[in-house]
Amino acid sequence: MTLHAFSGAAIFDGSNWHHEHILLVADGVVAAIVAPEKVPEGAIPVALDGGMLVPGFVDLQVNGAGGVLFNEDRSVAGLETLCAANFQFGTTALLPTLVTDTVEVTRAALDAGIAAHRAGVRGFAGLHMEGPHLSLARKGAHDPGYIRPMETSDLETLIAARAGLPTLLTTVAVESVTPDQIAALAEAGIIVSIGHSDATADAAATAFAAGASMSTHLFNAMSQLGNREPGLVGATLAGAGWAGLIADGIHVHPDTIGIALRAKARPGKIFLVTDAMSPMGTDMTGFTLNGREIVRENGALRLADGTLAGADLTMIDAIRYMHHTVGLDLDEVLRMAALYPAQAIGRADDLGQLGQGAAASMVHLSDGLEIGGVWIGGEKVF
Repeated sequence: MTLHAFSGAAIFDGSNWHHEHILLVADGVVAAIVAPEKVPEGAIPVALDGGMLVPGFVDLQVNGAGGVLFNEDRSVAGLETLCAANFQFGTTALLPTLVTDTVEVTRAALDAGIAAHRAGVRGFAGLHMEGPHLSLARKGAHDPGYIRPMETSDLETLIAARAGLPTLLTTVAVESVTPDQIAALAEAGIIVSIGHSDATADAAATAFAAGASMSTHLFNAMSQLGNREPGLVGATLAGAGWAGLIADGIHVHPDTIGIALRAKARPGKIFLVTDAMSPMGTDMTGFTLNGREIVRENGALRLADGTLAGADLTMIDAIRYMHHTVGLDLDEVLRMAALYPAQAIGRADDLGQLGQGAAASMVHLSDGLEIGGVWIGGEKVF
């Protein structure tokens, strides 16, 4: 057994802070957090220069990064590049996300995810299939020509793919998927999220009762909270499920974020997603999605008509925004970036926290929230 002892930084385990303590990592797994005098002889020291050692971030919605868009490159090598491009921003586990596309592309993406899992692609935590079973009324940047109701063959394809993936998340709209289909997906171990939907609150509640446990990018591409009709936003805030949030100052106003955080019912909570596209980690000024040009400008990604098409965002930037602009305590922001998304997909035993037995995937942050180092399974990747 190889034992490493990380010292010199305050340690946040996902729940509590440990000051002047040592994080012990044995063969890529957290062994313990101990006082200095409890470090076993022979442990290899890893000295950090102040700051904080926190759980690696978990991103459940990454359409692309490093110049790779999952819709366009569905190879294992492409997924490896996409995942690795996130490491410099503190994300150590992510779900590459496929935007609404053809049946053939959808099945190829599922096959690529299964192959990536078998190949042990670092950072790959499963797949997020965002569509094609969405609502035309709330399509956002999704190509309306590919949006369609779920058929039996679609259901069977997703259930079959789940067996080969560590996590499979799918975003659907109540307009295109029945409660029975949602129940079948959930029973097969697929995480069902409601999004891109113009659902009434009652229809959304029916979907959640059937087995949906999440809402996709809260406030965006969904029916809004009204005085007489709460919509999907209201059903999400009043319900017990989880919700992703794009915290870039463009998708959701900071005051709206604050209201949502105060209003959200438990046990599910709001977590951060980037909804990043291929420009993440590059100087690209634009790219193509389903044959349509998307321009990167002023911190946003937009179609020619101004429709937002994903986000020009990294997880560390979302953390800074939530802490500095929204004013949320850093402890809670870090949970929103790591522990909560891990819990939302049932993976908190090994992701999103630094308790005994968890993967030693972590980020060294300065007091100014600059990234000084990133480890996955105890191995430094940035």
